[in-house]
Amino acid sequence: MSLHDDAVFVLKAYGSQEELRGLYLDHLAAHEDGMWKACGAGHLTASALVVDPERGRALLTLHKKLGMWLQMGGHCEPGDTTLAEAALREATEESGIPGLTLLPSGPVRLDRHPIPAPCHWHLDVQYAALAPAGAVEAISEESLDLRWFAYDEVASVADTSVVRLLGDTLARL
Repeated sequence: MSLHDDAVFVLKAYGSQEELRGLYLDHLAAHEDGMWKACGAGHLTASALVVDPERGRALLTLHKKLGMWLQMGGHCEPGDTTLAEAALREATEESGIPGLTLLPSGPVRLDRHPIPAPCHWHLDVQYAALAPAGAVEAISEESLDLRWFAYDEVASVADTSVVRLLGDTLARL
C-alpha cells in the first residue's frame, strides 16, 4: 500500500468532520501529488500532539518559521508508508523523545489551515502521542523553543486548532 492509498483509507475510515474529510478526498482525487510538499494546491501533512496524562500536560513546539506554539508535525517523506508513521516520526524528531506511542483508533482530528507560499494549504491529519514515563524532551533545529504546558494553559498560548486537538485528545484518554 502506498502512502497515498493509506491516506485515502484513513480518511474513508474516519467517522467525523465530514466536510473536511470530503475536501481531503477530493484533493487526493484531483492531485496525484497531493501527499507531497511540491503540490502547489496544498498537501496532506501529519502531526501529533504529545501528551503526558500522568502529569496533565502537553508538549508544544514554538515553530521556527511560523512563530506559533503548535503540536509536532510536518510533511510526509518518501520513506513514510502510512500517515500514522509520518506523524510518529515527526513527533519523535521534533520532541527528541524516544518511545512515543500513538493513541489507538487512528487520527484524532482533521484540520485545514493556510500556510505561506509556496505551500498554500496544509490538510493536516492530526494524531495524539503518549509520552513514556520519565520522558525528557530535546529541542530540534526546527523549533525556537519546546515546552510542556498544563492542559489548562494551552488555550492561552496556542491557536484554536491546537486547543480543539487537545480537547479531542483528552476525550479519548
